Amino acid sequence: MRLGVLDVGSNTVHLLVVDAHHGAHPWPAHSEKVVLRLAEQIGPDGALTEAGADGLVKAVSMAKAAAAGLATDDLLAFATSAVRDATNAPEVLARVHDETGVRLAVLSGADEARLTFLAVRRWFGWSAGRLLVLDIGGGSLELAAGIDEEPDVAESLPLGAGRLTRDRLGTSPDGAAPPPAERVDELRAYVDGLLDPVVKRMTEVGWERPVATSKTFRTLARLAGAAPSGAGLWARRRLTRAGLRQVLGFIRHIPPAQLVELDGVSAGRAHQLLAGAVVAEAAMHRLDVDALDICPWALREGVILRRLDQLDPV
Repeated sequence: MRLGVLDVGSNTVHLLVVDAHHGAHPWPAHSEKVVLRLAEQIGPDGALTEAGADGLVKAVSMAKAAAAGLATDDLLAFATSAVRDATNAPEVLARVHDETGVRLAVLSGADEARLTFLAVRRWFGWSAGRLLVLDIGGGSLELAAGIDEEPDVAESLPLGAGRLTRDRLGTSPDGAAPPPAERVDELRAYVDGLLDPVVKRMTEVGWERPVATSKTFRTLARLAGAAPSGAGLWARRRLTRAGLRQVLGFIRHIPPAQLVELDGVSAGRAHQLLAGAVVAEAAMHRLDVDALDICPWALREGVILRRLDQLDPV
């Protein structure tokens, strides 16, 4: 069957269309995305702005049309942190449904962690042993650990790169100057404080193989010397704590507007990279992880795999 997955994230609205059947590897047939940065379009009252809602309706409508043009058998549409946390989420979701016909399912943070964990487990297989999985999104950080396809512990923290850039770093609007050093230090202290209780729970479960997924971790790994995307899906990629410290050491002094000149850094996320690096380094340090394997599968693939598991194999 041909499945479409519409992921309304904190940074992008991403449509992924795959050809797959029960028990098979889902092969991508089409991918398109619109950068909305919904995590940065939350007003002082906690509500998604009218401009943000307008952009969301337009992006969902375009994605629905694209999925129909590709003859998808099913469209799985979901929203994560930015919509989930908006104080006007019910109104926004109702408007999206009324104007596009698409009903967005809102995933909880724990659901995000569990579905991402499922994708990583399927990618690496049972031989990977007990897994630790980290995922930095635009609005939240997901962590999960366990031995099965369902993690023993799944946590979500409001430590997304977009959210922290907006709320904590105070990056200049034009990206012409890096955040002050004291802002970065304050951010690290804030991240450490939120990680405290979660680190204890993760450590109690334990792991043999620590893994990271998400665009933020892939970008940081690339800056630390991992293979470029052109090397293909199967190239092994890792991010070491030593390499991450070096990356953090130089990007904290580079204006966001200039980060786009670095290989592997996208224009839509360059301004969020420093916050993402601070979260990544803090998590690796607090969990005492020396290196992370980078998994190309994440939440979208987890949603697809869960849907395929529900199909009758006969």
